[in-house]
Amino acid sequence: MHSLFDPADREALCRRFAALEPGAQRHWGRMEPAQMLRHCALALEDGLGARQVKQALLGKLVTPFIRGAVFGDRPFRRSAPTDPAYVVSDPQDFEAERSRLAVLIDRLVQRGVAKTDGRVHPFFGRLSGPDWGRLVYKHLDHHLRQFGV
Repeated sequence: MHSLFDPADREALCRRFAALEPGAQRHWGRMEPAQMLRHCALALEDGLGARQVKQALLGKLVTPFIRGAVFGDRPFRRSAPTDPAYVVSDPQDFEAERSRLAVLIDRLVQRGVAKTDGRVHPFFGRLSGPDWGRLVYKHLDHHLRQFGV
């Protein structure tokens, strides 16, 4: 399984982000590339504990049934719903957001699996460090595929 905490997987993601262009055409969804970068950065902050979150009731009810699909090998499906807290609809500066995301990825990796263990995701609840690594990898991969990278 791919994970942000695996050096080869992380390097592959970083190369893909470096190849992303500001004018890349999306294959699904509504975000432009700069908005997607901001969206990914906002989501990554949860793994870093940047804000206090509680698991949503819907997440508590649904997660046991979808956990295998979410944390398994298959990529996320297109046009999955987005938590309103992570919707980015205003214009963003592409290079600033790409740099911000790179810093957050580095911070999460430096924090490591052990210090990420137990952080709460707003939908999936309390996650292990390895689950955070898989979830972040799959989320970033999903959005890179959204722009054909």
